[in-house]
Order: sequence, then structure tokens, then C-alpha cells
Amino acid sequence: MIAPALWKAAFWICAAAILVLALAPAAPELPTTGWDKSNHFIGFITLAVLGLQGYPKRGATLFVGLLLFGGLIELLQSFTTYRFAEWIDWIADGIGVIAGYGLNVILRRHSLPFLRP
Repeated sequence: MIAPALWKAAFWICAAAILVLALAPAAPELPTTGWDKSNHFIGFITLAVLGLQGYPKRGATLFVGLLLFGGLIELLQSFTTYRFAEWIDWIADGIGVIAGYGLNVILRRHSLPFLRP
């Protein structure tokens, strides 16, 4: 079993990395799937799973917080000259969060030892 503190650390490191990547100028050396919407989806499914493991009793707060985080990223991108705020990106974030919740349920049902609270 992975300690909750490690899940929490992974969640916050991932959130910080996503924020930096979302606000950095686009460059060929940045990690990408090649399609911006899938980048958002993968980032937020990851945040949801990590967050639910680190904060298992705060699911509703996490859900709202991740949606607000996605909106904040789009708002901040609108202030840059090299990124564009696209609300469809925010929708991809939300779909990723919902998928993360579903994936978390599936993983817990299979009783993987590292996912036990």
C-alpha cells in the first residue's frame, strides 16, 4: 500500500507540472500527445486518480477544485500572447476528471493492493 502522503505529493507535483506546461510557450521539446484535447484529458484523469487516492474522503471538493483549476488554466492562458484560451479545453479537462473518477472505481473494485485507503 502506498502511503497517502505519497499520493498527495504526486498529486501536487502533477498539478504544478500541468500548470507550468499549460502556461509555457509551445515548444517542440515539451511533452505532448500531438492533440491538445488529449493532453488535457490525460492530465486531468491523472489528477483525479492521484487526488482521489491522496484525499479519498474529499471527492466532491476534489471534483469542484479540479474543474476550477482547469478553468483557471484557460483564464491564465488568455493573458499570454503565445497561448489561447479555449473553453473546449476546459470541457476536455472535465471529461478527464469524470473518467478519473470512473477509473478509480474500477481500480478499487479490483482491489489492487496499492490502491487501498
